Amino acid sequence: MARFLGWLGGWCARHGRIILALWVTLAVAAMGGSLVLGSPVSTEVSIPGTDAQRAHDLMRDGFGPGFKQGGTVQLVVYSPDGPLIEEPRKQAVDDAVANIRRQEHVAEVNSPFREGGIASNLQIGLITVRLEGHDSGKVAENTQRISQAAEPAREAGLEVVANDSSTPADKEIKTGPSEIIGVICALLVLIFAFGTLTAALIPIFTALVSVATGLGVIGLLGHVMDVPKQAGIMATMIGLGVGIDYALFLLSRYRRLLASGLPVQIAVRGAVSSSGGAVVFAGGTVIIALSALMFAGFPLLATLGWITGISVVMAVLTAITLVPAQLGLLGHRVNALKVPFLGRRPESSGWAALGAWVARRPWRVLAGVLLVLGALAAPALSLKLGMLDDGYAAQGSEPRRAYELMTVGFGPGSTGPLTVVASAPGEVTEAAADRLADRLKEFDGVAHVAEPKVSDSRQAVMIQVIPDYAPSDPRAADLVREIRTVDGGGLDVHVGGEVAALTDAADRLTERTPLVIGVVVLLSALLLLLAFRAPVVAIKAAVMNLVSLGAAFGALAAVFSFGVGSGLVGMDPPVNASYVQTLFFSVPIESYVPLMLFAVLFGLSMDYEVFLLTAVRQSYLKHGDNSRAVAEGLGSTGRVITSAALIMVAVFTAFIAYPDSMVKTFGVGLAVAIAVDATLIRGFLVPSTMVLLGRINWWCPRWLDRLLPNLSVEGHEEEPPAARSERFRAQAGV
Repeated sequence: MARFLGWLGGWCARHGRIILALWVTLAVAAMGGSLVLGSPVSTEVSIPGTDAQRAHDLMRDGFGPGFKQGGTVQLVVYSPDGPLIEEPRKQAVDDAVANIRRQEHVAEVNSPFREGGIASNLQIGLITVRLEGHDSGKVAENTQRISQAAEPAREAGLEVVANDSSTPADKEIKTGPSEIIGVICALLVLIFAFGTLTAALIPIFTALVSVATGLGVIGLLGHVMDVPKQAGIMATMIGLGVGIDYALFLLSRYRRLLASGLPVQIAVRGAVSSSGGAVVFAGGTVIIALSALMFAGFPLLATLGWITGISVVMAVLTAITLVPAQLGLLGHRVNALKVPFLGRRPESSGWAALGAWVARRPWRVLAGVLLVLGALAAPALSLKLGMLDDGYAAQGSEPRRAYELMTVGFGPGSTGPLTVVASAPGEVTEAAADRLADRLKEFDGVAHVAEPKVSDSRQAVMIQVIPDYAPSDPRAADLVREIRTVDGGGLDVHVGGEVAALTDAADRLTERTPLVIGVVVLLSALLLLLAFRAPVVAIKAAVMNLVSLGAAFGALAAVFSFGVGSGLVGMDPPVNASYVQTLFFSVPIESYVPLMLFAVLFGLSMDYEVFLLTAVRQSYLKHGDNSRAVAEGLGSTGRVITSAALIMVAVFTAFIAYPDSMVKTFGVGLAVAIAVDATLIRGFLVPSTMVLLGRINWWCPRWLDRLLPNLSVEGHEEEPPAARSERFRAQAGV
């Protein structure tokens, strides 16, 4: 593979203008096509085989309008000056309801002046709107349009806010400022690392072309398949980070070769043949980790995983083609526009000294680092998973205000009602429906049971149940499981609604998590085995990544589960919270977040492992001294890995400022994991274990050596397996 990559890099360098024009044209065409033709997205969240999905299917097929995706809009009306039933406030509400009825796609509007539509204090009411024929991909737009139609009530001095009925799949995350901040921080880090503006701009330009092409392709894919709304932001977040990093590794290698006196074309070929192989394998691990989400049993996660992988593929392709094209065009001018006082210190000086220091005392370093990592990971044992309801939305936002009004007026469970749907092989009688409603009232934790509603076909009945608990309360999920055990009296009972759906998702993910982790670890270790032909190194790398993940989840637990610093990341405590609650404001983490974080972090962490091991391997093959090779490998990659990690941390930290709680969770987890991985793991834990293992690091059984293909990721030209095997055994003393 090294020979092919070297040839490819050399060819791109000689035809730089053609490659540059092709990539720019492709990026413009892809983005232009998605803008002109549109980028359709899907908000459908289905979990086949679950009880909540069955309930949703029954509701959608038999109970009229409003039960399809985004088909129900709720407006909360609040009168601060007196009861809603008094004039002129009542007339204002009636005018608003009449205006809403005239809106497009509105099939049914329930006024607050009905049973269960107005709170006991008579100051809070609920307008429920059922839609038909609407675009289910535009939940936010439909809600805003209906809310604007209630202007007559606002003109009368009433407060009208829309209750957020969107699911996690409905929420479109727009992060323009965060992306700009991340790019600016990355540019500053690159200027500091290289000392020249020209060199610093190469990874930025490459990543932007890569991300633009990937986003364009993802947008166009929406015309032929379901693309989740979150795909764009995930692709941007991951693509921007790896796109800059991969270009950075190649550029750093090229500048070292150029400084050694090699001609431009040979330096480009050498950089791509060595670091290019590491980029390909590093990208492969990220793609494997993301693609493994298909085993989670959650279609949304599976699609999100492999579509995000498109951005990684683009990052790899631009790194091994567009970067050498730019280097071939610039030549020695890559060091132009130098910044005073920066980039003069030798890259390997400090890190080589650290590597030598670790090599002299590996046991003490290993023990100390394990203690620190253990302390960082310990809080992960108390990671609090649950549903993130609108009570955790930004203070002052419309979803948060609606949540607070609903809680005051109708109780905490009104923000997450359960929908019990029961079907029968024949006709559902009124008596059977009433018996089921009576049984539901007997459950502890049930605040209210609505009147049963029989479907048009009379083959199903729907009953809304209001719990005593908020959606984020674990007892709400327990109530879902208890209701599913009810004796339906001949009816087949299912429980739906957002709380029930997320409960099923949590149970499914808990069941499948070991499988996903096993697949990711096994395939990533296999890929490393192919790259380095060393079983011990492959297994050790997978274990190291799991250690860094433990620290990341520990940080998540400390910030969100224990609430230490939750205010610093922008989380707002409840209204009237005590001083202690304000300082330690606990926030549940959505059940799907840890698995997504695992897939992303495992792939990204493996990047640094591959680059470090490649450098160590190259040194070891030169002289066969393991301890010296570890020190030299750390010295040659220390600055570039640190720079790459700083870029990643800057990009991910920028997303913490976004108001959405889920984005904050990803920002904290990704930033902490990359920081720990690039410092404690790659700077201390990996070198110390490699020194202790000695030549065993590179041992490979003879039968396995014959089976493995010779991919030569280290940049050495391929040689006959027998000769290579003898050389490796001689160096290992076997």
